[in-house]
Amino acid sequence: MAADPERRLRVVITAADALLREGLAALLLAHGFEVTSVCDSAGLPAVADCPDVMITDDGLCAAVRARQRHPGLPVLVLSSGSGNVGGVGELLADRSGGVGCLRRERVGAVAEFLDTLRLVAGGATVFDPGVIAAILSSRRDPLVGLTAREREVLALMAEGHNNAAIADRLVVGEAAVHKHIRAIFAKLDLTGEDRGHRRVQAVLAYLNA
Repeated sequence: MAADPERRLRVVITAADALLREGLAALLLAHGFEVTSVCDSAGLPAVADCPDVMITDDGLCAAVRARQRHPGLPVLVLSSGSGNVGGVGELLADRSGGVGCLRRERVGAVAEFLDTLRLVAGGATVFDPGVIAAILSSRRDPLVGLTAREREVLALMAEGHNNAAIADRLVVGEAAVHKHIRAIFAKLDLTGEDRGHRRVQAVLAYLNA
């Protein structure tokens, strides 16, 4: 959804913090934007006519609902640094419409903030380096609960060895290997009757860790 450069961008603002909402509205109006709606993030803003872009906080609830009503609605998220920034993935998932995420304090760099808003309205994806660092640092190692021996077994599974070969490599019985693999499936929360599928999923978790 590319914004028309010949007219003022129409912006919806939704955030839990009233000072943030009103401050953003005043800032945007002063710089030639049209603010069509301002509301608390718990509610769904009035977006009967689809705006060019929505600004929201890292609660994201209103943005997700608004995007369900208007597929591809560009959204710029202002992160407080303590919210669930990973929820932005839900907005990225459909691969339509611009998505941006900035730390809230970056609004103070007015020219940069407004440029980012225009880029997102035009369909771009823009992420603050500080937000990316926070996402990466908060990622949980999926293998963190595995014992050293379970990691060994999983590594050998990733190399393509069957249970008998793993038992030979580790100089243990196949029953012990089966026990370790059952523990691996349980700790990685891999359920279902298809043992082969679970084995593949476990290997993928190992490779992506």
